[in-house]
Amino acid sequence: MTDLKTTYLGLELKNPLMSAASALSKKAEMVKKMEDMGISGVVMYSLFEEQITHDSLAFNYYMERGTERFAESLDYFPNLEQYNVGPDEYLERIRKNKEAVDIPVISSLNGVSNTGWIEYAKKMEQAGADALELNTYYIPINPDIEACQLEDNYFELVKAVCDNVNIPVSVKLSPFFTALPNLINLLIEAGADGLVLFNRFIQPDIDIENMEVDPTLNLSTSAELLLPLRWMALLHGRIDADLALTTGVHTGVDLVKSVMAGANVAQVASEFVANGVDRAVDILAEMENWMTAYEYESVTQMRGSMSQQHVDNPAAFERANYMKALQSYDNMLP
Repeated sequence: MTDLKTTYLGLELKNPLMSAASALSKKAEMVKKMEDMGISGVVMYSLFEEQITHDSLAFNYYMERGTERFAESLDYFPNLEQYNVGPDEYLERIRKNKEAVDIPVISSLNGVSNTGWIEYAKKMEQAGADALELNTYYIPINPDIEACQLEDNYFELVKAVCDNVNIPVSVKLSPFFTALPNLINLLIEAGADGLVLFNRFIQPDIDIENMEVDPTLNLSTSAELLLPLRWMALLHGRIDADLALTTGVHTGVDLVKSVMAGANVAQVASEFVANGVDRAVDILAEMENWMTAYEYESVTQMRGSMSQQHVDNPAAFERANYMKALQSYDNMLP
């Protein structure tokens, strides 16, 4: 019998297939269906720092109405009632999801500063969240901000949260760092129990008919697995923290690759949004069939077996692979 059990952030999971942060977690009925389909844990959609700020601004606005102090301040934020819920309702949804299922429910905070994070991290813990995922989404456009300043901000943010909660904390990172392994070690030093690779930014398009910027959301494909897969293989065995792979996991083969590279778990959103959470049954069955065919008895045995430290040619994950790929492409040219 193939053993699919794994651990992540100190949590015992029945398999390495988790649901990534998405709107699917907004309804307890859907979270329950995820559990029924075999998904081992759910990361809730993110509570944004701007929502916490917006909530505070709105309260002050009504308390001080007539002073004209907030004439335009609330207009800087999107219509949060339409695109997401406020902080208090988010906490209530944590409670409802926890009541509906036995699998772990991980809350998610998205922001770049300490504003409100510590307070709401505590409240999420009190609401019953099994762990917390910090989604640090920041695009540094100010040319005066140095890379070391940005990394110091990440360190201080993670440390502030970790020092004030008792539940495990993971950090969801982008791949756009000059020295990613060093930053990860700093975040582990700050208290992070796990890393999620990688944050998938929504890239704005340009609508040339209406002369507007269009915040287009395109779902991922399996082709996008390669970037996090490479870093997972490079980091496995080199850092003292759990690893979650996200972006590009759509099939059982993608899940197998993620674990073999070194992931404790893989977090899936696009596939479930596009084709329903029922797909989890097929993904897990495909993984289990592959493990049986290749005589792997457990996920633990398989984890990291194709990481850089365990393959015959470690250089394949570095510059040598780049050169070989270019050469193979050149050989296809007429």
